[in-house]
Amino acid sequence: MTVVNDVTTPSSQRAGTRPARRRRLNPLILNAVSIVAGIGIWWILALNGFQFPTPPEVVAKAVQLTQQGVLQEDILASLGRVLAGFLIGSAAAVPVGFLMGWYSVARGLFEPWIQFFRTIPPLALLPLVLVLMGIGELPKVFVIFLAAFLACVISTYQGVVSVDRTLINAARVLGAKDGAIFVRVVVPASTPFILVGMRVGLGSAWATLVAAELLAAQQGLGYRMQNAQLFYDLATIFVGIVTIGVLGLIMDRLLLLAESKLTGWQERR
Repeated sequence: MTVVNDVTTPSSQRAGTRPARRRRLNPLILNAVSIVAGIGIWWILALNGFQFPTPPEVVAKAVQLTQQGVLQEDILASLGRVLAGFLIGSAAAVPVGFLMGWYSVARGLFEPWIQFFRTIPPLALLPLVLVLMGIGELPKVFVIFLAAFLACVISTYQGVVSVDRTLINAARVLGAKDGAIFVRVVVPASTPFILVGMRVGLGSAWATLVAAELLAAQQGLGYRMQNAQLFYDLATIFVGIVTIGVLGLIMDRLLLLAESKLTGWQERR
């Protein structure tokens, strides 16, 4: 029996450590492999009949636009619009979502309108917004605000109504008032939902921005891509696509970092 134990124990330990080793594989390595593979597929398609510019051509065009100062101006214009609309929309969505989830009266007042506008793409409202607000910065920021707000408010509301009632009842048994329960129980438990809603809202903000710039802008990544389309300048279009993707990815990773800091108390799997 001793020999059997000596033989089987190391094998069971080895079997138990294999999943751990797989889990310890650095995600950054997988990200790098995925990016390199994606660029390789793009390059192969460009060299085999697809009307794509090759990665070196896109890099050369990006360098040219940077040297002309055009790319930096477009990035600043688009980024400013996205940040303004996204931050205002998220800041407005959180209290409205909390009110809807905590008070039935607020839910009855707000929910019909939020559901109504949620079924209407913000881009469908863009012609009306342009007529009412003109072609300046305000209509672009407004449609981005609307896209971010609608995505985040539903997630926040869902977070509040999903809070475990056992936690709320336990807090009441311990003598906590409604205000303390809301601050110490509901808000922390809803934070993951809020951040997920913000991530979804961020994607909606970028998509809405590009479409808004296609219709009414004199500067920005969407505007630059629209002009490039008129001249069949595929390299410039790809520069805009890659730039938007990179900026969106960076902002999404920042939200993920905030989520890991704010929800570190959660059990991870």
